[in-house]
Amino acid sequence: MARHFDLTIPDLSGKVAVVTGASDGIGFVIAGRLARAGAQVIMPVRNPAKGQQAADRIRSRVPGATISTSALDLSSLDSVAALTSQLVDEGRPVNILINNAGVMNPPTRQLTKDGFELQFGTNHLGHFALTQGLLPLLRQGRARVTHQTSVAARSGAINWDDINWERGYETMKAYAQSKIAIGLFARELQNRSAAAGWGITSNLSHPGVSPTNLLAAQPGMGRAKDTTSVRMIRLMSRLGVAGTVSSAALPALLAATGPDSHGGQFFGPKGFGDVGGAPAQRELWAPLRSDDDARRLWEVSERLIGTAIPRLS
Repeated sequence: MARHFDLTIPDLSGKVAVVTGASDGIGFVIAGRLARAGAQVIMPVRNPAKGQQAADRIRSRVPGATISTSALDLSSLDSVAALTSQLVDEGRPVNILINNAGVMNPPTRQLTKDGFELQFGTNHLGHFALTQGLLPLLRQGRARVTHQTSVAARSGAINWDDINWERGYETMKAYAQSKIAIGLFARELQNRSAAAGWGITSNLSHPGVSPTNLLAAQPGMGRAKDTTSVRMIRLMSRLGVAGTVSSAALPALLAATGPDSHGGQFFGPKGFGDVGGAPAQRELWAPLRSDDDARRLWEVSERLIGTAIPRLS
């Protein structure tokens, strides 16, 4: 039987929170919990109808919740730019940003609208560009930024010689690269913020393993039916070996709102094998530890998206 875990979230009244990937799964739980704590939650979504349904579900559960949706396709830099321009024009400081959305293991190599390998382009570059575009609002809000990585980042590396996986494509290795990139970006954002006095704290979290839709049937990605992996994960969750969708949301919430969350930290479930359990601060995995890799990835990412966050003096 699945075990129940929870945490106390402080009062967030007056805070503005942006959560990607909040139309279902872990992101939906995160958005609902932040709204229940009083935050004004912005849900950037790729599917407007699905996003509206999710927002309505949160309102039905949290009377008086302040929830809005905006269009965002993380696989399109034009879409990211349109959202960040909209939010900057509105001028509300952002206090919490949770980069949660992602795609996993397309059956064949696919590309974003800008020609990047789908997983690297969506999971990392899309969020890199989003965070960059929101930087003025994040600085004004002295934001807590949380980046969602994966247990896939425990091993593997950045394919520096072929970062777009044009040769010898392996979908799981490309997924691991995208999640390692997220971890390195989280660390470099913290380093640059601390050095330049941006006032932003950047933390990293991972949800463990839970029965989300990442590996379920997704015809748009060329996956006509549920994978064997997601069927196994559902069974593991029911047996209490893996987490639930609700418990998997807790590490990101702890990173974003916890009283002892100060930046440069890593949070995840503390159960056996990192797959489930209560949320806690964890030891950083080996592929995420190199400051040189973090700096190099930032610079490569700037070149790939064609813009740059202001450099340190």
